[in-house]
Amino acid sequence: MATAEPLTGLPQGESSRELARGWRTLTRAATAVAVLTSPALFVWFTQQNGWSWWVSLLATVGVIVVFRGFADLLFHRLIPWPSLFGTESLQLREEDIVGRRRAWFWRYWFRLAVFFSLLVTVIYVIRLAQGKEDVTWWGTVGSMFSSIGRILSSSTLWVQAVFVFFLFFANFAILMGPMLLMGISQIRAFEPGDAQWGVKLDDVRGQQEAKEEVRRVVTIWQSGEAFERAGGKRERGLLFLGAPGTGKTMLAKAIATGFNSPFISIPGSGFAQTFIGIDAIIVRYLAWKAKRIARKWGGQCIVFIDEIDAVGMRRASLGTGGFAGAHRVGPTDPSDLLFFGPWGALNPSGDLVLETGRWRDRLFEERAPERQGPSGLHQRLAGIANFIMPGGMGGGMGGGLALNQLLVVMDGIDNPPFLKRTFTNRLNTLLDASYIVPRRLGKVPLRRPAPRPRAEQIYFIGATNVPMEMLDPALTRPGRMGRHVSFRTPTQQDRLDVFDLYINKVTHDPDLDTPTRRDEIARITNGYSPAMIDQVCSMALTIAHHSGRDAFEWVDLVEAMTTLESGTAVGVEYVAEESRAVAIHEAGHAISGHAYMKDIESTRLSIRMRGGSLGHHQAAAKEERFSKFQSEDFANLIWTLGAMAAERVFYGENSRGVGGDVYSATALTATMVGQWAMGPQPFTVAPREGETEEQARQRVLERFERIGLQIMNRTGGSPMTADPVASALGDPSKRRVAAQILGQAYVTAHNLVRHNRHAIEHVADRLIEKKEIFGNDLLSLLESATIRIPEVDYNDESSWPGAFFASGSDSRPAGPSTPPPPMLEAAS
Repeated sequence: MATAEPLTGLPQGESSRELARGWRTLTRAATAVAVLTSPALFVWFTQQNGWSWWVSLLATVGVIVVFRGFADLLFHRLIPWPSLFGTESLQLREEDIVGRRRAWFWRYWFRLAVFFSLLVTVIYVIRLAQGKEDVTWWGTVGSMFSSIGRILSSSTLWVQAVFVFFLFFANFAILMGPMLLMGISQIRAFEPGDAQWGVKLDDVRGQQEAKEEVRRVVTIWQSGEAFERAGGKRERGLLFLGAPGTGKTMLAKAIATGFNSPFISIPGSGFAQTFIGIDAIIVRYLAWKAKRIARKWGGQCIVFIDEIDAVGMRRASLGTGGFAGAHRVGPTDPSDLLFFGPWGALNPSGDLVLETGRWRDRLFEERAPERQGPSGLHQRLAGIANFIMPGGMGGGMGGGLALNQLLVVMDGIDNPPFLKRTFTNRLNTLLDASYIVPRRLGKVPLRRPAPRPRAEQIYFIGATNVPMEMLDPALTRPGRMGRHVSFRTPTQQDRLDVFDLYINKVTHDPDLDTPTRRDEIARITNGYSPAMIDQVCSMALTIAHHSGRDAFEWVDLVEAMTTLESGTAVGVEYVAEESRAVAIHEAGHAISGHAYMKDIESTRLSIRMRGGSLGHHQAAAKEERFSKFQSEDFANLIWTLGAMAAERVFYGENSRGVGGDVYSATALTATMVGQWAMGPQPFTVAPREGETEEQARQRVLERFERIGLQIMNRTGGSPMTADPVASALGDPSKRRVAAQILGQAYVTAHNLVRHNRHAIEHVADRLIEKKEIFGNDLLSLLESATIRIPEVDYNDESSWPGAFFASGSDSRPAGPSTPPPPMLEAAS
């Protein structure tokens, strides 16, 4: 096609408008020529061919229309199209649309006519070559149509076509039908009144900010006409981000209950199919079902996709075995490095648990269920298919096709219906190409109006427990799931809010309704999710009913909590010496933490065997903190080593039970040095005779280092073989600083225990008596112990562990080539 050349002396816009006006004049002239010559055609058809007047009239109109179409094609080959970009004239733009539509129509039929003419000519020439002298070109056309008519009227042909059609769909149903049905069966549609989950928006506790954000969006969803008239645009989708058990699914159900609209749910794994294309079919079916049910119920429907990360992961990371954004630069909290067992203990022995914000987030992350792929039946059917067609149709597990289709569906959910669009387009094209029916008659349009977008409003809610950067940006951008609502793990105040909901649903002792007791319950339920709180209340009532009581009490609630966390306590009675040793060990932790960790408070102390641990001390941060100073990490070390110090002060040696403490203390100390550039705590020491202040300081640091090297774990394990721990312990200078910190922490714990023997014994005696102490009872016990933090005189030999560790000589230990001091059995 020719290219438009701007007319000389005219701006480009004016040039295009002038060209469009010229096109209008040319097409009108061609129409006038065709109309003026039409009487001659009519006379020729009636006089020469002897046709009746109405047949001649139809033939004349047909020839004129074809002539006009051919003229338009010829004109467009010789004259360029006008460019109306930026033109404000609606008339010129409409004429341009009509002209292009006519050109497309006649170009299609002209090419089809040329192809048919060539085909007839070839057949005509072949028949002439066969010696058939009575054959004419038009006769060949007639015989072709006669042959086609006989074929189409054959009953055998139709029977074969139907049979082949049936075989195709029968084979499709046999091979892929079961998996397609299993995928579709995961789409659960609930119309208003079908299901009553009993969930209201007020029942979602502990997520006030998320609820308020959702309330704003849903209000606009339900009655946002005024909002749209003001120029706003309703959100298409919501994305719920948060750890498992934080209430995402519950809030989605509350929205459906309060919204009084249809609600369709499907897990993200429901899109994962064995065969390529089945996942896309499921997405299309989901969209069709949502539109159909929305039309039935006033035009609104909510689609909830749980675990949307199963289908919405970054396409660049699909099939690579890794996730984009899943890299953490380094540990920001001890729980990033030290996290053992189902409750995230700080040490492998499981007897130290400290609740912080990061610990809670990781605990909920660990509870996340593994992503489910195709079911066993899916896999068996895939095996059969691969046996029949090796390597043929599998591979749909990548998820890219389902994600692409889901994005297309979300963008086109309000597109006009396909059949209506197609019918309108073809009808208007035919009317324009006829050159007879005008676009409008006065102000009355004579064309079918373009179909409007669908009135149905389909809203999408996705829920995921993976970081948003792992999801495909095309899914989370504005216009799709562009509104992101974060769900935090329940803090102490959130747990109090949740307990206020669930504890009032079951019969309980009035003592549990006091503000003090409720605060205590929320404080000791470290890491509990709303579902766990509901379960523990029900379990407490079960224990009470089993004992013949109608309402549960504090002791029933405590028993339910410990059973839920660690399973039923093992019915093992320690021998008296071992029971006291375990009590001394745990009391050492509790006293050290209570004395030095001012930002935490103890919540539980136990010597009952649960989950493989002989006992444990549990504490929680008083306030949500996002960073810590060196002194706070040092206090954590004192808490960790307090049990070892207690055993050595009371028994002159330590047990194997300190192995877990040594393990975590070593890892934390190395991280402090290698990751956070920390060193020993500031201290003062008076110079001895003949010493300078620096020499006195170095003397103390060397003794810290010797003690720390003996405590330091060197047996390996996960934290010991990964940065920054391995890097810090592998570097002689870093290892020396780490040993100094570790030694200083132990000396501090040693002096604390030595000066508070009575407090340790007091706590241990009560612990032996009660086995487990919780909440306010534990805080009262620690406060009554009158713990005193001593001033340490580093020149006083009694302040040092002495014979329990390496020699107290003031000489620096040998270099790396010299064998290190012998390791304690407890450190192995």
